[in-house]
Amino acid sequence: MSHSRVRLSADIGGTFTDLVIELADGTLATTKVLTTPSAPERAVLDGASGLLARHGLGLKDVNVFVHGTTLATNAVLERRGAVTALITTEGFRDVLEIGTEGRFDQYDLQMERRAPLVPRSLRLPVQERMDVHGRAVLPLDEAGLLAHVDALKAAGVTSVAICFLHAYVNPEHEQAARRTLLAALPTLHVSISSEVCPEIREYERVSTTVANAYVQPQMSEYLTRMLEHLDAAGFQGALYLVTSNGGLTSLSTASRFPVRLIESGPAGGAIFAADVARRSGEATVAAFDMGGTTAKICLMDDFTPDTDRVYEVDRSARFQKGSGLPLRIPVIDLFEIGAGGGSIAQVNALKNIQVGPQSAGSEPGPACYGRGGIEATVTDADAVLGLIDPDGFAGGTVPLDLLASRRALSRIGASLNLSSDMAAFGVHEMVCESMANAARVHAIEKGKTIGNHTLIAFGGAAPLHVARVAEKTGVQRILVPPHAGVGSAIGFLRAPISYEVVRSRHSLLGVLDVEQTEGMLGRMAAEAVQLVRQGAPDQPLITQRTAYMRYVGQGHEIAIPASKHRLTDADVALLGRSFESAYIKLFGRAIPGAQVEILTWSVLVTTHPEASAPSADAAVSHTPPIPTGHRDYFDGSTAQRIAIPVFERAQLHMGQLIQGPALITEPQTTTFVSASFGAQVDRHGNLVLDRQLKTQVNA
Repeated sequence: MSHSRVRLSADIGGTFTDLVIELADGTLATTKVLTTPSAPERAVLDGASGLLARHGLGLKDVNVFVHGTTLATNAVLERRGAVTALITTEGFRDVLEIGTEGRFDQYDLQMERRAPLVPRSLRLPVQERMDVHGRAVLPLDEAGLLAHVDALKAAGVTSVAICFLHAYVNPEHEQAARRTLLAALPTLHVSISSEVCPEIREYERVSTTVANAYVQPQMSEYLTRMLEHLDAAGFQGALYLVTSNGGLTSLSTASRFPVRLIESGPAGGAIFAADVARRSGEATVAAFDMGGTTAKICLMDDFTPDTDRVYEVDRSARFQKGSGLPLRIPVIDLFEIGAGGGSIAQVNALKNIQVGPQSAGSEPGPACYGRGGIEATVTDADAVLGLIDPDGFAGGTVPLDLLASRRALSRIGASLNLSSDMAAFGVHEMVCESMANAARVHAIEKGKTIGNHTLIAFGGAAPLHVARVAEKTGVQRILVPPHAGVGSAIGFLRAPISYEVVRSRHSLLGVLDVEQTEGMLGRMAAEAVQLVRQGAPDQPLITQRTAYMRYVGQGHEIAIPASKHRLTDADVALLGRSFESAYIKLFGRAIPGAQVEILTWSVLVTTHPEASAPSADAAVSHTPPIPTGHRDYFDGSTAQRIAIPVFERAQLHMGQLIQGPALITEPQTTTFVSASFGAQVDRHGNLVLDRQLKTQVNA
């Protein structure tokens, strides 16, 4: 076998770390290992070495290693980042705490926000001032800046965020301040807002730059440690990190802007779903990713995931917009809820079963893991219901203790006078309802109907729950792709190398200075190309330019694609028409006579996505498939246990129909086909669950 092109990907999740290798012929091999929170690289390296060894390979044979990590996210959530200071314009030290002065829950008199990442004692003001046009009104007081050095040393500060007023227009003062600080403290990590987030909106710009500074030392150390281990193992290939917008970036860029790595794992899942949708010809889909800790919903049309410019992390009121730290970064638009296999179930004060958002994670994990966990989780409920083979969970790497699951669920049942079976059914129903409601809400916010979408289910837990979620949302068709249990890690292998540069430049559309704007866009493109070329020196590149537009006086913008080539007066007129069409699509009507303004521009430079291996000619058979056995399944609707057939996915052929209820097993996950659906395999190897197939089976 030729090992001329071996690609490896790793997705570190809250419970499991998923690993995938892709050989030169397009063959995929996968595994799941429990995440090691104290040293995430240990699970990655041990899991990768074991997976490669099964194919006679080692890390020295890997040409490309693509890595997604939750380390940056967890550092913010758990407040384990660096001791960070904020240097800002005098009079603006409290922007980080004041925020937008909005209340995410106006009726909660005891409403509490998360404390800022930088305490007030380390928010240090300096005299300087740029006006809104980038003209220096007050020079930078370098002596005043140096006066803060002793305070930085005394507090043990290792990272500094510099955010001056209107630095997105003119970065000279921030750049000078960085030079001054590094001359005095050469080992200091310094993030400046004019590089991290050169956009209008003071609070979001400061919040994003502070978050970057907060996680930068830890991410830099982690990436250095990972590279050292890889070098020791003989790895000589290219290492890429996955960013939140679904692109790949180099190690050096990731070290400079680690805030862009937040939500890298879910972004990989969206790329995976888009690739599946493209190959299957499904133009309107909802990606449904459910792992051990969270569930994510992402809508996409024409094989392209929805994107956004802002993301909130560390919400004090989970899933309530405005309660977290806003980050202005390019991100795939995902709706995330605390509903995963490890989500903990409990009975609340109203005597209702509540699932999540707390998770048992990998340590101690669900009760059935036998690692010290005693609280009932979704995985415990699925195991008691009979949906999971206790000896085959996670490819057989994590044997499950069903007695421990029953003990945990019996405590839930005792509070409600239910058997452990009915308690398990209640937990399963509640988590499915939470995910169905999240899908409905996310679609409504986008002006769409979730029932019109095809669900693409992946992640270790999604195939177990997707049929019930589809029943609750009115979805008619489901795809479960091959290797669905490690979908995000496969998505990493399909991601392009990319970088997006964003600049705020306010102008009314009618008086836009085309030459000045084109000059700015050209400089932005050159910056993006330079960063992309670090990992793709010879590949052809795609450039996408976007204008963020609104009616004058409005608070939010709409992203409008701009000309990929040199901007002309004709393009400006086209931008106006495109904005009006997009506005009507979103809100039902335009505003006659209202002026339109452009607030921000972005330039995305990307390589072409990695193509999946073409589908092999599928074997067709109309002979009914033979089950490998039967599972004792608890049907909550009848409160009875019934025997349902179990099929092995690898033995199914195109054309064979399976009538639900049934289970279809594979190494990394299990698909539950409910009584509402029939299932078959399509030519791409996807499991297709369709209500019409159920009709065919019954006909």
